[in-house]
Amino acid sequence: MLYFALKHIHVTSVVFSGSFFFLRGLWMLRNSAMLDRRWVRIAPHCIDTALLASAITLAAWSGQYPFVQSWLSAKVIALAAYIMLGTVALKRGRTKTIRVGAFVAALAVFFYIVAVALTKRAAIFA
Repeated sequence: MLYFALKHIHVTSVVFSGSFFFLRGLWMLRNSAMLDRRWVRIAPHCIDTALLASAITLAAWSGQYPFVQSWLSAKVIALAAYIMLGTVALKRGRTKTIRVGAFVAALAVFFYIVAVALTKRAAIFA
């Protein structure tokens, strides 16, 4: 029962994390002052901490570990790419074109991670 509650927390965190990233990306596209608000800068860290903590706990409880399970390894590697692309999209991109490209790529990687989680297959297109 506790496993399913934790899985629910994890999935809910995924939805919040992805949705809030999408919203911040839209704000970036519109040059919105919302990106400068304190709560907008803090909330992603809170959401992603819950997401990461639940992911690590689920992996430990289920006995499925990255670099042992290929699908979980793919998720971890894709997560690193998503974080880097997200940083470029929302903070580090020098031009709007670079930011937009990184935003679109980050969204694609996010959906890849979700697809891998749902199918438990690293090569979802094969």
